[in-house]
Amino acid sequence: MGKHIEHIWTDKKRTFLGLPISFTRYFLTDKKIICRTGFFNITEDEINIYKITDKKLNLSFGERIFGCGTITVFSRDTDTPKMEIKHIKKPYEVSELIDKEIDEERDKYGIRGRDMIPGHYCDHDHDGYDDGNQE
Repeated sequence: MGKHIEHIWTDKKRTFLGLPISFTRYFLTDKKIICRTGFFNITEDEINIYKITDKKLNLSFGERIFGCGTITVFSRDTDTPKMEIKHIKKPYEVSELIDKEIDEERDKYGIRGRDMIPGHYCDHDHDGYDDGNQE
């Protein structure tokens, strides 16, 4: 039952005492970050790795006691400009894994950080090359 996802990392949202008693699961693949929620009705939200523009790590006092943290990912994805990967184990290691996958995807497609800045990259004819600031 359910879709099998080839993943690099996965974890459940942790609840009281850092226990994974939750119907929210996160997946990191070589192309996407996926948040799957629900038991009877399942909803999946995803962000393409190469669209991530920034991320933030938050370690509340309660999370630190149980070795957990929350990573907030910001992206140029129109459906999901922000995703919180809440209360996961080993947040530093997961953050590093995300960085590694971002770098690999951007290298594969030749995307640089400046290409992710709105207004800096113009591809009016959709050929994959910067056309300059032609209006």
